[in-house]
Amino acid sequence: MAIAYLRMIPLVAVVALTGIPADARDDGRFANSPLKGWFESLRSKGGGPCCADADGTTLDDVDWETRGGHYRVRIQSEWIDVPDDTVITEPNRVGRTIVWPYYVGGRTMIRCFMPGSMT
Repeated sequence: MAIAYLRMIPLVAVVALTGIPADARDDGRFANSPLKGWFESLRSKGGGPCCADADGTTLDDVDWETRGGHYRVRIQSEWIDVPDDTVITEPNRVGRTIVWPYYVGGRTMIRCFMPGSMT
């Protein structure tokens, strides 16, 4: 029984992240998530925290790609180049692609990006 429960933890984390709006804030719903500390520790290559001001948004495989050795993501029907210093290179514990966008003057910017497994 305990093994079945442990196998469900990654699934619960993925389901919890799916569909979270880009401008969502941590309202305490994930306080008991086993991945909460890991998410809070994520930093881009530039050193900035990913979860400082906004939660990440999962992307479907059709909404991200590599082109010319760099990542691009589609957010709200717009393709955006991911700055190299925002890419998280540590292993992705969730498996799904996650982007942390923020908005300045109506323009979409990328705080952090973590590629998924493209399954």
